[in-house]
Amino acid sequence: MIPGININPQCHDIFSWDTLGNIKEGRKNLGETMPVLVYRMLAYSMNDVLCKQFGKEKADELFRQAGFKAGSEFAVHVLPLDADESTFISTLIQTMEQLKIGILRMEKTDFQKGEVVITVHEDLDCSGLPVSNELVCKYDEGFLAGILHAYTKQNYTVREVECWANGNRVCRFKGSVTDESE
Repeated sequence: MIPGININPQCHDIFSWDTLGNIKEGRKNLGETMPVLVYRMLAYSMNDVLCKQFGKEKADELFRQAGFKAGSEFAVHVLPLDADESTFISTLIQTMEQLKIGILRMEKTDFQKGEVVITVHEDLDCSGLPVSNELVCKYDEGFLAGILHAYTKQNYTVREVECWANGNRVCRFKGSVTDESE
């Protein structure tokens, strides 16, 4: 749970790993994969609605929160949280690529200092977008923070510093441990 987030009791635990269902059983003919276009239609239309309803800052924060929740659940159910650092990172890299989320590289990892620099090539959220001079991967910021929190049990703030949408050909994220009271 991200500190300072208020949860509506009527909406508590709508999303968890179990609510994703049995995709193999439910999509026997179509399978588990879908085009990136479909994912982006959902994400970008949701962002558009949230931005118009609440403003850009709030929409960005809501996407980070959703990413954090998803990243936490993903880590708990897919990644070896009890593994040593090297095994955890290599499994994360392999899994992200296998699921076609992106090609992840850890440029800097210092869990003792609480500092990471992560790059994602062919990022699901933005690779191929027209240049808009924006950093658009707010969901990814939360997703990576959720994964880091699940593994380290520390609260990370992750922010994108380079993005395909601002003219780079890689997304680069810097993460650092933050005080729980923030």
